[in-house]
Amino acid sequence: MSKQVILTADLDKVGTAGQTVTVADGYARNYLFPRELALPGTPANLKRFEAQRKKREANAAVALTAAQELAAQLAKQSFTINADVGADDKLHGSITATDIAKALQAEGLAVDRKQIALEHPIHTAGVFDVDVKLHPAVSAKVKIWIVAGETAPTGEAKKTSRKK
Repeated sequence: MSKQVILTADLDKVGTAGQTVTVADGYARNYLFPRELALPGTPANLKRFEAQRKKREANAAVALTAAQELAAQLAKQSFTINADVGADDKLHGSITATDIAKALQAEGLAVDRKQIALEHPIHTAGVFDVDVKLHPAVSAKVKIWIVAGETAPTGEAKKTSRKK
């Protein structure tokens, strides 16, 4: 026997999500349905799945437009991060994706640290072009200026006392 199913996930050698395929009855009943990889190919499920697909496509289009607008804003601006700078423009510490995300959020731009593609933390002062992946189809370059900022007073070393 064979059964018609609607795939809810991409499966090798079977098909892609949203596709209606014919599979063995046991394969559908024992593997696909329990793992929620497919739905029975009934007219009601076809109609429901089609409505969900249209909704996903509309949401994806809105997300793409928002990402493109944010990319345009990021490309127009440059951002400055103040850091402790020592000799030879070396930082005391480093600037990470989290620090860059905080600088962007301080300017009112919603960028998550996971969207910032930084190969390794920044350890020197200067100007850097950092990639920001806003959407699978949209990325932007952000100009980041790392400059010497307010430094904590060095003063004397903190004295500690031990009781005997």
